[in-house]
Amino acid sequence: MWTYERLLFPETPAEPYAPPNVPWPETQRQAADPLAVLTAAAVATEDVRLGTAVLIAALHTPVQLAKQLATIDQISGGRMIAGMGTGWSTDELQATGATRADRGRLLDETLDVFDAVWGPDPVTFRSPRVVIDNASVLPKPASKIPVMLGGGGSNIGRGTSPKVVERIAKRADGWLPLPTTPGPAGAADLRASWDRIREMASAYGRDTSRMEMIVVGNVTFTDRPAGPDRSAFVGTLDQIMDDIHTAAEAGADELIVDLNLQDWFASTPQMLETAVEIRERAAVS
Repeated sequence: MWTYERLLFPETPAEPYAPPNVPWPETQRQAADPLAVLTAAAVATEDVRLGTAVLIAALHTPVQLAKQLATIDQISGGRMIAGMGTGWSTDELQATGATRADRGRLLDETLDVFDAVWGPDPVTFRSPRVVIDNASVLPKPASKIPVMLGGGGSNIGRGTSPKVVERIAKRADGWLPLPTTPGPAGAADLRASWDRIREMASAYGRDTSRMEMIVVGNVTFTDRPAGPDRSAFVGTLDQIMDDIHTAAEAGADELIVDLNLQDWFASTPQMLETAVEIRERAAVS
């Protein structure tokens, strides 16, 4: 089970939801707190993994976030996955006193804090924003919490900062890409990007066999087939299934299919029926 983070819904956003001028999805107006949702899910479930795709590091204080994630991991018996990202919305960042220029630094600091406070006590840690002097920080996670990092789409060589790619390779337990290119070209791009990340990780001396690629598919359904210039996960159900197969061909370990509660669905039961159909069709193909 995966949740995403949306702090607020700007009526006149500083940036569109996606280029060139895609508006923010109305369904994100009422986005619930992702960690509260996962806490409830931890109590109500026994086996499913519980992940965030993604939490925006700049919107949180690192020590408190580490404690929240460790608490959910304890409640769930070690099922928590911490998907983290830098964020992109100026409106959200400025609501917490951050800027776009701060994003990467704050994510790196948050990852450093995770390493420190999830390790043995007593903890001593210093950064420009966080100072811990010889203190116990509990609870600890029930087991090692995998940290997944977002960043980049089908091809990390186009428009993705080298620093983002380096951070994934050096620090992450896996990658949460948002594919943009459908079809065989998309599969080839995604696989090449994943191979590049793992090659870099191996050069850092990391065990890449334990790294995962979990593809995030933000679905937008259309009544008629989308044209040849469509983005991945936009189109009819058959086209969405093609994109799911593309992710599998690219080597995805898991796929998040986000149906977005969009207005295309006449009702919640219809959305749930569609989710079941997608799952069943993916299982037999």
